[in-house]
Amino acid sequence: MKLKSIGICFFIGAILGGCNAFSSITGDEETVTVSEEAAPMIEAVMKGTDGESLGTALLNETEKGVSIALKVEGLEPGEKAIHFHEKGSCEPPEFTSAGGHFNPEGKQHGFDNPEGFHAGDLPNLRVDEDGTVDLELIVEAVTLKKGAKNSLLDEDGSALVIHEGPDDYKTDPAGKSGKRIVCGEINGQ
Repeated sequence: MKLKSIGICFFIGAILGGCNAFSSITGDEETVTVSEEAAPMIEAVMKGTDGESLGTALLNETEKGVSIALKVEGLEPGEKAIHFHEKGSCEPPEFTSAGGHFNPEGKQHGFDNPEGFHAGDLPNLRVDEDGTVDLELIVEAVTLKKGAKNSLLDEDGSALVIHEGPDDYKTDPAGKSGKRIVCGEINGQ
């Protein structure tokens, strides 16, 4: 009978890629830990002020934080601010529907502000001479895990917003970064 159980486990394990339940079938008292549900990968369509798609942002939970792979085109070259905003709504042309910066801790704005920074504050990005951005970064202050205080996937989601100018990293509430020119909604499925 034990051989039959081992054979079933081997067959199921071959299909599923492993057999952690082997010890319980053979009578060992070892327990198997079940991992928590994985955070989803999110693709945000980055829209310009006319509502047209200018690219995408792929967000993924990692051990170090949320990774962002951003590819956008059609922008004016130069340094631009980029922030997470508190609502997953991007209504052009001004994107004010995205609300203020994502700030679950109620801090001041800016990496150089002694009372800051917002969880949604990100380093400035550089738009190349051809009007494109292609960058990857990891943000430690946020998560995609639902239910966490710093989750971008709360009940109303969040948004990734690019501004027309650079962030000065100290002036509350948005670092004198100017108008919102690109917005992508971050909402869980």
